[in-house]
Amino acid sequence: MHPNRTVVYSGRIVDLIVDKIEINGREAIREVVKHPGGVVVLVETEDGRIPFVRQTRYPLGKLLLELPAGKLDPGEEPIRSAARELEEETGLRPETLEHVYSFYTSPGFCTELLHLYYTNRFERTASKFDHDEDIVVEYYSLEDALEMCRKGDITDGKTLLALHWLYFKRHG
Repeated sequence: MHPNRTVVYSGRIVDLIVDKIEINGREAIREVVKHPGGVVVLVETEDGRIPFVRQTRYPLGKLLLELPAGKLDPGEEPIRSAARELEEETGLRPETLEHVYSFYTSPGFCTELLHLYYTNRFERTASKFDHDEDIVVEYYSLEDALEMCRKGDITDGKTLLALHWLYFKRHG
């Protein structure tokens, strides 16, 4: 445990920590949002379309179009979380999941590490939204989605990163 640490808030998803540290002999404050990490899943259907979820993001006060994603449950392996979140949000149960890479979302103040997965093999089941989710599933081709990125209709960082990964995977 850090000797000069104050846990300001401990919540359902995040903890807010304030650390007093020393840098070059001077005291500094670091505010840290501790997050359990999460997953994001990029799926391509047989006809080349990608499922997205449109949902209200409360902190922003607006709807965002994103790839299916969610936070890790305590002790949960990322690949199991990815399969669970994909089925809950889209009704698609992956037969395989390829780990693409993991990345920090905002390392200047947050510990959140996201794990990106890809699949084009799945079976259709039924969506099982959490009680506090209001989600609409929409399908777009990669080309249409990239155009939406260019126009500013897709602004979610994890979605932007995943779509551009797929573009470069296809086009070298």
